[in-house]
Amino acid sequence: MTRTICLHGPESTGKSTLAPRLARHLSGAVVDEYGRTFAEAHGVDFTMADLVTIAQTHDRLTRAMNGIDLLILDTDPLMTAVWADMLFGYRDPWFDAWTGTADLYLLFDIDLPWIEDGTRMFGSVAERQRFFDLSRAELERRGVRWALVRGEGEERFASALAAIEAAGLV
Repeated sequence: MTRTICLHGPESTGKSTLAPRLARHLSGAVVDEYGRTFAEAHGVDFTMADLVTIAQTHDRLTRAMNGIDLLILDTDPLMTAVWADMLFGYRDPWFDAWTGTADLYLLFDIDLPWIEDGTRMFGSVAERQRFFDLSRAELERRGVRWALVRGEGEERFASALAAIEAAGLV
């Protein structure tokens, strides 16, 4: 059975940087963030239909890797649901019906500086805090197992590894 660890949280918190490093360290595979791929191809003027497409595609990519022992997910549909909340104040019913949650969610703190990269939107302190609060609330609402990841550089990597080990997933 595939063990899944999802990196969850606001933009510019190190998820995409840490995902491949965790996968290498734990001899797993990565499912890259499809939202970034979509944004780079189509721009960031998202519609709700775009967000559903992003979530469904990410879910399909994850399911296609079924059978691999350990998957590191660089976000999943729960994070895309939070994006819908941030952008529109509501979400498509598809998000709440989705049931493919990970074995562990690592919630990335907003303790790193925000870096503009052309696809990011919520850089103010207030926006980042709201994004973080909604991200945490989604995990709590769903009742999934999660842990907070903090720190810079090696400390952040160690925080993620400690959470994975504490969850018994390695």
